[in-house]
Parts: sequence; C-alpha cells; structure tokens
Amino acid sequence: MRQRYLALLSVFASLPAMALTFQTRLESIEWTVEGDKFECRLTQPIADFGSGEFVRRAGEQATFRLKAYNPMIAGGSATLLAAEAPWQPGRGDINLGSVKVGSGDVLFNSSQLQAGRLIGGLMDGRSPLIRHYSRDGGVSEVRLLPVSFSKAYADYQACVAKLLPMNYEQVKQAEVGFPGGGIDLDAQAKAKLQVMLSFMKADPTVNHIELDGHSDNSGNRLTNRDLSRRRALAVMDFFKANGVQESQITMRFHGERYPLAPNTNTANRARNRRVNVHLERVAPTDKPAPQVSSASGAATTS
Repeated sequence: MRQRYLALLSVFASLPAMALTFQTRLESIEWTVEGDKFECRLTQPIADFGSGEFVRRAGEQATFRLKAYNPMIAGGSATLLAAEAPWQPGRGDINLGSVKVGSGDVLFNSSQLQAGRLIGGLMDGRSPLIRHYSRDGGVSEVRLLPVSFSKAYADYQACVAKLLPMNYEQVKQAEVGFPGGGIDLDAQAKAKLQVMLSFMKADPTVNHIELDGHSDNSGNRLTNRDLSRRRALAVMDFFKANGVQESQITMRFHGERYPLAPNTNTANRARNRRVNVHLERVAPTDKPAPQVSSASGAATTS
C-alpha cells in the first residue's frame, strides 16, 4: 500500500502546475470608456482581480496596463498573448512578448506596439491574456474577453478624436528660431507658439511661461544682447496678444553667452538665434514677479 501511495505522489509531482486563472464570467463582461482632452481609457473590469485598461494620452499611441487589487500577482515577468477566445479553439495564440511585473496597483504598462496588437486581436475576436510567472515558479493567468468590444472601441475612438495634439511633457518646452537674423516671428515660430497657447487654454493649471532670448556672435556684445531681448519680447508680445497676462511671463535675455552650437558657420549661427520657451505649473503663492533680466543678471520689473 505504501509503495502505491509513493508511486501516486511521484506521478502528481511530475504533472505541470495548474494555472490560476482570473476571468470575468461571460454574462458579466463590460467595457467602460472614460476620458477628457488629455487622456482616454478603455477598461474591462476583471472579477476578483482588478482591470485591464487601454490608455491613450494626448500626443501618443495607446498602451495597455494591468491594474490589481489582488496581491497574488506581483513581481516576476509576464507574457502577453492575443489568445484564441475560449469559444474559438484551434486558432492558436499570438505571443506579443514579455513585460516586467511590479508590485503596485499598476502591475505593468505595455509598449505601444503590444497595445496596438492587443486591440487588433480584440477586433478579430481574440482575448488579451496575461500569463504571469512568479519567482517561485507558480503560473497565473489573467484574461479579458472580446465580448461587446466593437461598440466600446467606437466610443473610445470618439474620445480619442477629442484629444489635444500634444501632452504636457511634449509641449512644455520649445525653441523658437530666428533663422533670418531679425526679430520677427515667422510662420513656423507662430505655429509652435500657438500649440503651446492652445494647451494653456485647455489646462489652466499651466499658468506660467519662462522666456530666454539668445543670439549668435555676429555683432558686438551689446548689439547681441539687445537682439536677444527683442526676440524674447516678440514672443512675449505674441502671448500677450492672445490673452496671456504679463504677470504670467518671466523674460530673460542672454545675448551670445549660451550657444547651442559653435558659431563657426551659417547653419550653426542660425541655430543659436532663438528664444527658449518653457511652460510651468506654478502655485499662486509661488508665482514669480514679472521681470525682464539681462545677461549680466540685472533685473528690472516690467
């Protein structure tokens, strides 16, 4: 009897571990769409686990993230699959690569390419499947189902159509060039500033602008310093003409002191004739007084 018991133990020990699967019941599947001008989210809640969520920020393509309130999956790695749906066996799974799993509420964020292929798989009736390998060798699976995905995706696309062209990280800094050597804003410069202005109007928390004017070394230092000042003023005047208060703008000018490239040829000198524009979120108590600063460090209140 003991020999039979040991033999059975040996058989069970040789079998692969069963995967623990998290999946919402078919009749309870739902997709939700939320968003604004800055971000759109397409989410499927996962029973007893958390949710799978496609997130698209303004100016970017979507990523996929897995959120959890269940501590059973944390650390290790996971494989993303566009898996055959349970009711469509025989199609085979598509391996989309691996992701590193963390331990917070958001377990991972996929690449944009992986998210795009997951969306394509959902449109084709496939299931996003996350197969997690813990450090102790355990295997868990989290599955989303494509039920009612097409309707939800149409609502998500409607949200995406209203996103701003850029997000804050993309829009917060810009270089406005003066390639012709003058002080007037050309069409390209105005287009850059208009994008920044539109973002400020959409997000009132972005409430301060810093301007730094620069020149090449073609003239004497006094002339170059004045050119850098007038270029910065041209940018300031653009913002003021479009509703930005002067108290929201800090302006500095540096002449030829900080070149981007050596002033050794025409192309480099054109690069150095510029105004650097930086958008900031400044709390009301932290707002600097409006000022115009010269390259020497002296400042005058405008």
